[in-house]
Amino acid sequence: MTENQNPTPGDENDATLESQLRDEIEALRGEIEQLRADSLRERADLENQRKRVARDVEQARRFANERLLGELLPVFDSLDAGLAAAGDQTGPLKDGMELTYRQLLKVAADNGLAVVDPAGQPFN
Repeated sequence: MTENQNPTPGDENDATLESQLRDEIEALRGEIEQLRADSLRERADLENQRKRVARDVEQARRFANERLLGELLPVFDSLDAGLAAAGDQTGPLKDGMELTYRQLLKVAADNGLAVVDPAGQPFN
């Protein structure tokens, strides 16, 4: 079209259609950006949920271990008392008790329980 020509109704329709298409493209771009933002937010929420579940599982495991190890303390005391009562005696019973005691100590140590010998230290 040259400068001297008047726009025809077909040209105006094309311009209107082009304007509508541009508006629709912009609206779709905005929708894409919104969907991207929503997707990123959902991924972050999912990752946070995974971390929260892992932390909860670890806390539950630690609590279960603490409880079990706490319940094993009287068993340690009983084995200690039995070994002390056996004194210098030898025999398969004492050997079995010592082996059981060592195994129990290893299992407890592997799960975070350490033997503390407070003998000779002031009580605080």
